[in-house]
Order: sequence, then structure tokens, then C-alpha cells
Amino acid sequence: MPRLGVNIDHVATIRQARRTIEPDPVWAASLAELAGADGITIHLREDRRHIQDRDLRVLKDTVQVKLNLEMAVAPEIVEIALQVRPDQITLVPEKRQEVTTEGGLDVIGQRTAVESAVQRFLDAGLEVSLFIDADEAQIAASREIGAQAVELHTGCYADAVSPVAEAAELERLRRAGASALEQGLLLHMGHGLTYRNVVPIARIPGVCELNIGHSIISRAVLVGMERAVREMKELIQ
Repeated sequence: MPRLGVNIDHVATIRQARRTIEPDPVWAASLAELAGADGITIHLREDRRHIQDRDLRVLKDTVQVKLNLEMAVAPEIVEIALQVRPDQITLVPEKRQEVTTEGGLDVIGQRTAVESAVQRFLDAGLEVSLFIDADEAQIAASREIGAQAVELHTGCYADAVSPVAEAAELERLRRAGASALEQGLLLHMGHGLTYRNVVPIARIPGVCELNIGHSIISRAVLVGMERAVREMKELIQ
């Protein structure tokens, strides 16, 4: 059964819309934990559009489950991560103009920078995952540079416009997941997962972690954080 990592970035998005102090993502993390979240995921972006440095530091001191920090391979953010020492680092691509992460990290094309960051985190005793597309070459490169896990980008599956396209994307994720497991990598998945499409992903053999944010926070606005997290946990179980 996959663990559920609840991404609370968009609680901070609401706060930053008014540059005020509420809602505090730290409160959201506490409620998610009470509802059974296995991890809390945040993305400290270079432009600080939602999560702030203070959030990361307070969450590190208060979160009792796994704290997963998504981040770009940017020198400033790497230094912050090494100082704060979250339980897991997930390296992701990042562009200032994007609304959300648009695809997987190009480990092959950015190998020097990614490998350098991965090695620094490993030397510090931190767990490292790479957010990549369901691509055999990217999986192999992730293993070669020392990542312990890969998180396969499920956005193409989530955005499929027909049952045939969805089935094809699901099969691509299954094959990529099997390849990652064969190479000794932990298998995570995330991006665009909702209450309507998560069950087939949760059933993929070997997937041990799902990171889900926008859909849970969207439901939490209407039904409350604890209920939203519990309902997602029930689905993936």
C-alpha cells in the first residue's frame, strides 16, 4: 500500500495572495498528520511564490512524519536544504513562468549539476529522489548518479483525454515503474493525481509513495483538511 505524502504548497498560495499570516501551512501540516498523512511535501521555489523559508524551518521542527522538500538544483536552495536537513529531498525542474511543474527533470541533459547536488545530499546523509518522466534512459541515469528513489511524473496520465490514452499512459508508468524497481530504486509517483484517477496508480506494483497536493487542498477548502486527507487515504488503500 503506497504512503500518502500531502503537498501543502497551495495553503501557502492562499496566504501569499494577500501577503498575510494566514492560512499557515504549518497548521495544515498538523491537520494532515492527524488525518493519517504519511508525509508532508513542500516545494521551496526560487521565486518563493508559495512556501517561504520560514515555513520550511518551522515544519522541520514540528512535522512528525516524513518531511519531503521538492526543490530545483539551484545553489541557494541546495545550501538551505543542507542547513535545514529535511527527511527527503526531491529534485524537480523549475521555470519561473510555469504555473506548476510541467514535466520531469532532465537528468541526462543536466547530469553534471544534478549529480553534484545528489552527491552533496548523500554525503550529508539525506535521502534523495528525482522527479522524472517515465523514461527508461532517465531512470538509468538516476540510478547511475546515486539517487535512492525516482518519482515518476503522472501528469500525462492525469491529462489524458480519452480512455485509450489514459490506458496507454498507465501502461507506460507500469513499465517504467518495473524498470525502476529492477534497478533497485524506490518507486514514487505524483503530479495531477485526484480522487477520480488515483486508484489505478495506487495499484501499480511496487509504488511506495504518492505525493498529492492540489486535489487534496481543493477539497479541503470545502470539506476541511482532515476529511480531505482521510478520503484520499481510503482511496489509495
